[in-house]
Parts: sequence; structure tokens; C-alpha cells
Amino acid sequence: MALDPRFLATAIEGALVAGRIQRRYFRTNLTIGKKGPIDLVTVADLEVEQAFRQLIASRFPSHAVLGEESAALPDDRQKTHRWIIDPVDGTTNFAHGLALFCVSIALEIDGRLEVGVVFDPIAEELFTAEREAGARRNGQRIHVSSSADLIDGMMVTGFPYTVRDQPATQVGVFSAFLRRSRAVRRLGSAALDLCYVAAGRFDGFWEVQLNPWDFAAGVLIVTEAGGRVTDYTGAPVKLVSSQVVASNGVLHPAMLDTIASAR
Repeated sequence: MALDPRFLATAIEGALVAGRIQRRYFRTNLTIGKKGPIDLVTVADLEVEQAFRQLIASRFPSHAVLGEESAALPDDRQKTHRWIIDPVDGTTNFAHGLALFCVSIALEIDGRLEVGVVFDPIAEELFTAEREAGARRNGQRIHVSSSADLIDGMMVTGFPYTVRDQPATQVGVFSAFLRRSRAVRRLGSAALDLCYVAAGRFDGFWEVQLNPWDFAAGVLIVTEAGGRVTDYTGAPVKLVSSQVVASNGVLHPAMLDTIASAR
């Protein structure tokens, strides 16, 4: 059965609305709250998520919404359609005036990701994907890189908010990739990291202790761009997973081996 075209259109509309809100607050005198010692939240996060929830409630009132900043409703588990939103992925960058952040929106139907949209309002890059329909950047098809050796690969990762409690493990894996790959970067937005893998800008990405809103859209975008996404064991990623490894596919075994050897 063909996917309802309103789903992708709604995700794009929600992402563009989010981008306007993000631009309005970016590099202003923001009030910054804390959910943890280094886990920030801003008024933009809250306003974007509220606007998206209102959009879904008005257009698809029977759908559930899982967002970073608001708790799910008790009956959401019985709903077949669930939207997953990170209103500002890269909040720390956003709060510090660094132009590396985005909004990430995905739609899960009966437990399977069907739509993914990530929008960077500063670079004006809109990444989209529908299951079995490919991935696109601003409407043009994208594909993962063709790098065949890890030493030729540009890697990207992120550290969890708990990194200070277990720095040796995180730095150990980071160091292993520094020795085996061409370079490693850390941008501060998992959703953009995944989209850049999909677009061939990076060859691989790994991160641990992620939440569904961090990677749901990006996982589908990478997959539809011809890449591979698993957890650290090589098993398919599920939304309850907290480990994500994404690559162009060719480098995936070498990435998994590098992670395993350093942990």
C-alpha cells in the first residue's frame, strides 16, 4: 500500500516551521535551562515541539507524538502512527551561537520507520526520505560514499551527556578511530551527522546512549541513501536501541571491529 503523501508533506511543513522558530531565537539573549549538568534546553526547543504537536493534533488527531521535551500520553502505545521529533538537535551548539543544529522529524507506522526529515535552517538543507523511495537533499537524490578502506574514511561521532562518568570508554573508541581512519570529527548533532553520512560527506558515524528522537529520521535517511545502520553488535537498530553505527556499508565491518577492539 502506498504511503499517504500527506505524511511527508506534513513532516516537511513541520520542519520548515521549526526552522523559522530556530532562526528567530538563534544568537539572541536566550534563557537557557538545564535538564542535567550539561544537558540544555531553550525556549526554542519548547516552542518548536509545541508547534509540531499542534500541527499533528489538527491534521492527524489519532496519531501519537514522541518528543524530547514532553512526556508521551498514556494511550500513545496503542496508536499505530507515532511521530518522533527532536525540536533542536544540537541544543548546546544552538545555545552557544554555533550554526550546527537542526530539527529532526520521523514517522513510525506499526513499529516501522516510514518517513524521515531533517532540516538545517542556517545552511538551508532539507534532508528527506520515505521507505523504499530513496533519500534526498533539497529534492535531489543523495547516496553514501564509495570509500572502501577505513584509512580513507572521514568519521564522525558524538559523546553522551554522561561522558564525564566514563571518559575512558568514550575516548578509547575515539582514539581507535583516530589511529585507523583518515580523520574523526565531532559536530554536536547526531541527526546532521547521519545526514552527512547519507550525503557522502562522512563515511561513518557511531555514538552510544542516543534517544529515539536523536536518530529516528537519520537512520531512515542513511538507509534510503544506500548505507547500513546497526547497533554495536551488528544487529538492526531499533528505536529502543541506544547504540548506533552508520556507514556507507562497505566500511561497516571495519567500524564494528574498531569499536569492539576498543571497548
